[in-house]
Formats: sequence, C-alpha cells, structure tokens
Amino acid sequence: MSDTVRVIGVMEDSHDTKTLEFQWDEKAYPGQFIMVWVPGMEEVPMSLSKTDRIKSITVKNIGKDTEALHRLGLGDPMRIRGPYGKGFDIKKSRRMLIVGGGVGTAAVIPAVKETGADTIIAARSDKDVILDDIAGKYTKNLWIATDDGTRGFHGNAVQLMREKLGENTYDVVLACGPEVMLYHVYKACVELGVDCQLSLERHMKCGAGVCGCCMIDGMRACKDGPVFTREQLSGMREFGASKRDECGRLVKLG
Repeated sequence: MSDTVRVIGVMEDSHDTKTLEFQWDEKAYPGQFIMVWVPGMEEVPMSLSKTDRIKSITVKNIGKDTEALHRLGLGDPMRIRGPYGKGFDIKKSRRMLIVGGGVGTAAVIPAVKETGADTIIAARSDKDVILDDIAGKYTKNLWIATDDGTRGFHGNAVQLMREKLGENTYDVVLACGPEVMLYHVYKACVELGVDCQLSLERHMKCGAGVCGCCMIDGMRACKDGPVFTREQLSGMREFGASKRDECGRLVKLG
C-alpha cells in the first residue's frame, strides 16, 4: 500500500543532487529505503537520508526518473511505499567508522546522526561532495576524500579508510557507495580484521521480495538487504562481479 506525501523542503546539495523532505509517520531505520513514484517516471527505490518524522530522499539526476523527481517543488505530491529492507545494525555499542561514497552517502547519514561515529565522505571532486554539512553536525571527526584532490584527502574512500583504520581502533565499518568501492572496502576489512556492514544496490522492481530482480547469490537485496554483513558478503560470488538487469539476467559489472 502506498501513501501520498507532499514535498515540504528542497535542498540543493550539489550541481546535480537534491534532497526532498516530506512528513511521513511510518517508522524507519538507518539504511532502509522506500519506493517512490511521480507521474512521468517509473517507480524507483530511494534510500532515506532522514528517518525521523520528517524524512527525506537525496536524488542525483542521472536519467528521466530522477529528473522527474528534480522537477518537484514545495507542495508537490509524490507516492511512496515502504519502508523496506534490512538497515544497519547500530544498536551494539561498538566503535564505528562510517563511509559514504557519491550519492550512497545519503544512505549512511541517518546512521551518522544516531551514532555520532567517525565519518568519511568521498566524491569525485569538491563540487560532488554532498551532505557533509549534515554529517558535520553529528560527528566530531568528519573526513572528506576527493579523487582529484580539490578538497580534503587526495584519493578515494578506500584509501582514506585504510589510513584511518591504521590510525584508530574501530570494530566495524558501515558503508554505502558504488559497488567497486564497497568491494574494496570489504577486501580491506577482511585483510585488517575489521567487521563491516555494506549497503548494496540492485535492480529493485517491487521492493518487497516478490519479483526476484534484485537477487544476489540466492538472497534478495530488497528483503535480506540492502545492508549485508561481512559474513553474508563472504559467500557471495556475484558481489563486485555481476548484477541483474531489469529482466533478471546476470550482467557483468562495468
């Protein structure tokens, strides 16, 4: 069952990314997602970048569906359903390092808010960094990495993460971003003996575990994930190697 909500806030996060706020009383947890639809677009999954009564999605304009969301203004309606999926386990009193790459940063911001954990936000350049102002309100240690060195650490998220894992003691890494980044986060955590929880992106049509389009090694990203543990990831042959297209066929990750 879907609900109609209205946009109550629009924030320009970067040259191609916006955050849309709306009021919705459903309980949601860091790392969960919703299905979103407005006229002129296909229904798409979107991570929640706020999970309180006032919730939000953070949208990078990469095609016709996200462009339709970018056209929304104050008071405009959108249909949503959810929340879906397994989020981050942040109940345990463990020392966490949170890593967000690109628009995947949106999915980890609620965990930053709830834990105040040390955080890395990575992007291609200074103009692509998003939600650092929000993260900076809740964590004492926020580090920025840019591929081109225009801001903060000159390098990628994994390189900076390795540096911080060498300087400090962490029990677990929480991360969301491009899968190539997540794969190397996982490999680094295995190498360094650190636990991890990673949020994976797959093609989600229903969001409720019915259609099977988001299968990864026998698990459904929308139901069993999108957040998977290090133990679960260790048994995945498709992680970092392949995904399914909109017809459910395996395709190699580019």
